[in-house]
Amino acid sequence: MTGDLLLLSLICLAAGTAVGPRLAGAWLALTLAGASAALGAAILVLYGGAAWEWRSAVSLGGEALHLRLDAVSAMFMALLGVVGGAGAVFAQGYWTDGEHPDSAPRGRLWWDAMLLSMSVVLLSSNGLHFLIAWELFAISSYFLISLERERREARAAGWLFLAASHAGTLCLFAFFAVLAGRNGTWDLGPMQGRAELAPFFWLALAGFGVKAGLFPMHVWLPSAHASAPSHVSALMSGMAINMGVYGIVRFSGWMPAPALAGWAMVGAGACGAVLGIAFALAQNDLKRLLAYCSVENVGVIFMGLGGAMLGAAHGDAPWGRLLLAGALLHVWNHGLCKSLLFLCAGSVLHATGTREMSRLGGLWRAMPWTAALFAMGSVAISGLPPLNGFVSEWLVYLGLFDAVSGRGVLGWAAMPAAVALAGAGALALASFVKAGAVVFLGAARTEAAAPAHECGALMRAPMLALGGACALLALAPAAAWPALARATGAWHPAWADPATPVPLAVLGFVNTALALCLAAAVGALWARVRVNGLRRAPTWDCGYAAPDARMQYTGGSFGRTASDWFSWILLPERVMRRPRGPFPPNTVLFERVPETVLERLVSPVAAGVMRLASGARRLQHGRVQFYIVYLVGGITVLAILALLG
Repeated sequence: MTGDLLLLSLICLAAGTAVGPRLAGAWLALTLAGASAALGAAILVLYGGAAWEWRSAVSLGGEALHLRLDAVSAMFMALLGVVGGAGAVFAQGYWTDGEHPDSAPRGRLWWDAMLLSMSVVLLSSNGLHFLIAWELFAISSYFLISLERERREARAAGWLFLAASHAGTLCLFAFFAVLAGRNGTWDLGPMQGRAELAPFFWLALAGFGVKAGLFPMHVWLPSAHASAPSHVSALMSGMAINMGVYGIVRFSGWMPAPALAGWAMVGAGACGAVLGIAFALAQNDLKRLLAYCSVENVGVIFMGLGGAMLGAAHGDAPWGRLLLAGALLHVWNHGLCKSLLFLCAGSVLHATGTREMSRLGGLWRAMPWTAALFAMGSVAISGLPPLNGFVSEWLVYLGLFDAVSGRGVLGWAAMPAAVALAGAGALALASFVKAGAVVFLGAARTEAAAPAHECGALMRAPMLALGGACALLALAPAAAWPALARATGAWHPAWADPATPVPLAVLGFVNTALALCLAAAVGALWARVRVNGLRRAPTWDCGYAAPDARMQYTGGSFGRTASDWFSWILLPERVMRRPRGPFPPNTVLFERVPETVLERLVSPVAAGVMRLASGARRLQHGRVQFYIVYLVGGITVLAILALLG
């Protein structure tokens, strides 16, 4: 049954790439069928079915096809089905042939190509075929990011993604080549007894870390997520970066890792969580804020994974199991919440034509569904009860607290990690209070927000479905535990205990009670408003007789204090012209937060390399006599070194 569903999924997605440029309706049906089949196969494996494995007599590149779907890959395959299907439906209302006659057909082709290549990555148990699918995944992502190729910003974001992706692929090529050389085959599987392979785990961490957007290897992520169409941003944030997480989860479970790898992942995750959300708080672009929030959540996931590796290496500590379960559940929660938020941002962009928060405001009146779903996603992604983000972060907290109570070196390491997680959560809450208030509350700041309207049914339905999935995981977290238990057991057999942890079972009841209390309070307030009506009065006008929309709080004022805390890494660029005289003609305050790692580190290094390369090109001028001089000079230097040695 599992194999049949997977075969159906791959066939439907392959057919979708063929019909997508011509038949939008048939493409949607095939994509939904493929996504549903993938989801069904993953559920079968996660809830009691045996892991599926298949080898073919047909070879590709001299290697037999070897596919496998176990509980680890099924966790990601299920998320792929949900996010891929929801984004496809949203695209039918958001990126239509009528509004985008050139790019919409191409987008449908590359959408299914991306889903198909990611599916093959999750199924591949052969290093060569994994690399082929990984490269096809990167290429299809590039074409989706640069779908609006007439825009310079989109082209630049696509090229930056492609360059970063290929840098990571070089590390993965070296990693898989080493494994093939040491094992005598490209076939992949458990290699825990091969201690000599441990140092090469760093190559996997670098290669997959780039795709995951782990700080500071995240340089491609903000511009790619911001410049891509919003349904593509949802797929990139909800699933594509999680493919990098999958690579780390898969190979940290299959092979030995260096003793420092767990510590490095916890440290990098903690830094990424705090600094990623600090950058998010400083953004004025709504989609760029959401992109940096993805950097923060990847940091949370890596804290859990690194802690699980430390727990496994130190006597199979039970807190390691909690950290691994929390990290895997947070993959799901982040994928659902962030996809929902990017689709909400797409609804705002579709209605107003801008994603600059300083040009928006007051949208909740015209877009109540989008505003409510954005608020729901914001609460969830900030890790607040009673929604699903709190459940996975609570598991990570429990693991860290248990590690602290054990004292010793691990306890001292877990304490700052827990503090970093709490700090990231507080900053995340501030970021989404800023985004929600500036975009949806108050009055329209510019004319761009005035004609806003609610999105249509095709855009609203997938947003409601993702919101419902967030609520389901929050109210019934114990229902997800069998899947988590199978995944943790597949990663580390000593942790394959199916018994639901007591805190997780209790948390479901607490979240349900809290949700009912909130619903009752809202219902009572609404009933009172219906009976007594609303009394309207002017707000405090700060001494002005006729305040206008320009006198509202801006996004910069919301985040200014926290931005000053992190000015050492944000390096904000400010231009200020203060008012002078009793009747100042004008004042100016302009602030820009650069992409610090990209603009202040990567770009200067890349420019230096290009200068060296340009200088070296002058040595290639086509004059044979000079080449002879180079050869003689090289031989002379080697001879001198040999004599000195």
